[in-house]
Amino acid sequence: MGMNSFSCSECGKGFCHSTCLSMHQRIHTEEKPYTCSECGKGYSYRIHLTIHQRVHTGGKPYMCTECRKSFSHNTSLISHTRIHTGEKPYKCTVCGKSFTQSTSLNSHKQIHTGEKPFTCFECGKGFHQSSQLTSDQRIHTGEKSFQCSEF
Repeated sequence: MGMNSFSCSECGKGFCHSTCLSMHQRIHTEEKPYTCSECGKGYSYRIHLTIHQRVHTGGKPYMCTECRKSFSHNTSLISHTRIHTGEKPYKCTVCGKSFTQSTSLNSHKQIHTGEKPFTCFECGKGFHQSSQLTSDQRIHTGEKSFQCSEF
């Protein structure tokens, strides 16, 4: 068989092997044959189940060579190493400020757009981040986020 001899009838993507096509089609059928015995969550691919199970086992196979901190996902390690290298690959096109993570850049962009997607139902005030909303809600409930251990 030649390159990409097997095509997905749903999206047209080509595959070299029929088994790869079958696995790909799970995206369209939402078939999830791999189930976590701990919580019942289903996955289309065995590797995704293996990664998920680290939540239950506490497995952290990816270790930073600089500080020895461990992570359950390779992407978390990659993001972490930027602390040591100082790399900030995500740059705001409006003001030029750079960030180590894309999520931080996306959150920052809301400053320029004025977007405040987190709204307090108590006072109607809008916030850029969910953590800001949580802090505001504590004001309304009277909940203290930190307790003094000294008497």
